[in-house]
Amino acid sequence: MTLIASAETARANRRRGSAADGVTFWHTLYLGTTRYNMAPGTPDPAPDALFPMAFLVEQDPGSTANSHYHQQDQFQLVVGGYGTLGLHEIRPTTVHFTGAHTAYGPIKASPDEGVWYFTLRNGFDPGARFMTMPENRVALRSIPGRRHRESVAGPLAAPTAPAETLLGPDPDGMTAWRYSLLPGETVSGPDPADGRGQYWVVTNGALSRNGEVLPKLSCAFVFPDDEPFQATAGADPVEVIAMQFPRHGNTH
Repeated sequence: MTLIASAETARANRRRGSAADGVTFWHTLYLGTTRYNMAPGTPDPAPDALFPMAFLVEQDPGSTANSHYHQQDQFQLVVGGYGTLGLHEIRPTTVHFTGAHTAYGPIKASPDEGVWYFTLRNGFDPGARFMTMPENRVALRSIPGRRHRESVAGPLAAPTAPAETLLGPDPDGMTAWRYSLLPGETVSGPDPADGRGQYWVVTNGALSRNGEVLPKLSCAFVFPDDEPFQATAGADPVEVIAMQFPRHGNTH
């Protein structure tokens, strides 16, 4: 069953946070759970389980998140502010994909606005492993079959077509798309069975789905056995980004 998280509902989850490297931010949970809100003693979900995790990070102005990696595949979608991610300029709208156990960064937020980005995963991750810690570098090198996998699209120019492919499609299903809708138009997404889950994030305007309004910065997770995502634009033009995970899960 497709999971929906309205930006208005998620706003109640906005909390201050800080990472092991000292970077500070506002953290808003949309779907799943993270180490910032798990009750003490709660067991982690299995690493190979399909477990959507979606949250918005508002990284403080002038701060730097050091290079790190995660145990899960992830998309990051830049929706506010600006900065750099590694060698890449990031500002709305930028889509970034990293495979599990791929080190990336640092993420440097602009001194005046900071930078805002969704972090979107289809499996549970206990937190960043920072490359500034020698034990994490050793652990990364010891992972059998590991390979570096990273893709970036953006900052995006104004749309030139109703539907655009931004990343991929890769043979294992990893793909990202942008859809631009006029008022009242309906979007019908690709077959989710082609990947291991899809996220849909409204980056401009508002969508209506099954009677529920999804304003800007709302998101949905579509499971592989769900029907294709379908929604209708409201009274204003809409932009929505769809991101599909590779079928292989977190094995690299």
